[in-house]
Amino acid sequence: MKSEPEDYSIDDLKKEKKTLWSGIRNYQARNFMTKEMKKGDMVIFYHSNATPPGIAGLATVTSDKAVADPLQFDKKSKYFEPRASKDKIVWECVELGFKEKFKTFVSLPELKEEKSLSEMRLLQKGNRLSILPLQKSEFTKLCKLAGSTII
Repeated sequence: MKSEPEDYSIDDLKKEKKTLWSGIRNYQARNFMTKEMKKGDMVIFYHSNATPPGIAGLATVTSDKAVADPLQFDKKSKYFEPRASKDKIVWECVELGFKEKFKTFVSLPELKEEKSLSEMRLLQKGNRLSILPLQKSEFTKLCKLAGSTII
């Protein structure tokens, strides 16, 4: 899952301990989150649009199921959805909990150099989604590169 660190960083999640992963406004990314993720799933937290971008830490899905994204109902939010109502939810999100800030920030250029990650969706041209699934082997390799103390 990616976030621009000036908007929401791994340090923000560490401080807050939990957050709703709200504001996703791409159907494919939403579907990865709401249909494929389940409580207990581990998540790589990626800082995008940073200098350099890269993996910063680990989070875990803490909600039993996806919930209505509250920002879709907030007329003052840039994520307001006029089609949404309490009876017609358009956007859903999961809750994430903090697990770990990596000992080593692994930058996008470093990820691209790692041959075993060459098929990872993040590294493929045109993949700009804020949520992308990982293969178990990719997840494990990322955690090892970052010096995770959990995995």
